[in-house]
Amino acid sequence: MKFLLHLVMFFLLLNNFATAQTLIRDSCKKAAAENPKFKYDFCVKSLEGSPQSKTAKTLDGLVMASTANAASKTASLKGIVDKILKEKKYNKESELPLRDCLQLYSDATDSLNEALTSVKSRDYKTANMVLSAAMNAPTTCETRFKERKTPQKSPVTKDNDVLYQMISIPLAFTNMPK
Repeated sequence: MKFLLHLVMFFLLLNNFATAQTLIRDSCKKAAAENPKFKYDFCVKSLEGSPQSKTAKTLDGLVMASTANAASKTASLKGIVDKILKEKKYNKESELPLRDCLQLYSDATDSLNEALTSVKSRDYKTANMVLSAAMNAPTTCETRFKERKTPQKSPVTKDNDVLYQMISIPLAFTNMPK
């Protein structure tokens, strides 16, 4: 009897995962079809690697999961820049842009948290607006390095590219018809 119960639970869990996987792939495919700059493979890989996404049953669940992923990446990136500054692992010309990036990541974190609250209350207009604001953080950070008297190379370019793509996921999903 116990074995049968475990078997039923296993199949229910497997079915749940398959449903979430289909939702992820279909949602990423639709987003990519609507925006040629949207990266389907990145979307799928990012969401399939997230435990919260694996249990999503609706597009709202994917928006919540992908926004949480972006918030986590923003916090991680903020920690990286903070460490660079504390360990003084930068040239003098890069200090100001690094400090600007820290502020941009803080603002992006606030925006992403507001997006989560907005999605929970089904206020997609606000969610879309604050996700768009958060999406400016990685690009503006990179611009700060390029705008110096002597343009600098950002130590976090790859991370900013990933963050940009991560924020583009929930932004694309909030633009889909509900």
